[in-house]
Amino acid sequence: MTTFVVAVPLQQRSEAQNSRSRRPLELIQGSLSARQLERRSPWLGNLHRIADGSLVGLGVAVVGLSALTLHWQGRWTNSFQSLESAQRLEHRLQESSAVLEQHHLAMTRKPALLEPTSSEKLVYVDPPAPQASTGFETLLAQVNPGQILPGY
Repeated sequence: MTTFVVAVPLQQRSEAQNSRSRRPLELIQGSLSARQLERRSPWLGNLHRIADGSLVGLGVAVVGLSALTLHWQGRWTNSFQSLESAQRLEHRLQESSAVLEQHHLAMTRKPALLEPTSSEKLVYVDPPAPQASTGFETLLAQVNPGQILPGY
């Protein structure tokens, strides 16, 4: 068995064919390659890693602070709505006490005998004596939801 080796000239592509076969932006991607850059200057590669890590950390911190801001803004809104509600109720209470006072003054024949309302002349009544209750109800009465701190 005889084998023959034949020499064939290597066909070289022209520059135009070579540039068409490359992907778009291959030149830019090759020059900015991290591996190639790391081989040339390792300290610059490490600097890029540090910058990337700090940017990721900064992004996570911004997302966390945004979440906390939204949470506390919601809590502030709820507290402010409660304050406004309490102020409205206080105003309605003052109006109703003034209406009652005017009504009682109009109903009496001698309004000079009535005392005007003031906080110094209030009469405090002792609360009624507690009734005997079961052990379970006593246990439930000891639990005060106002003492539980938010978040626990």
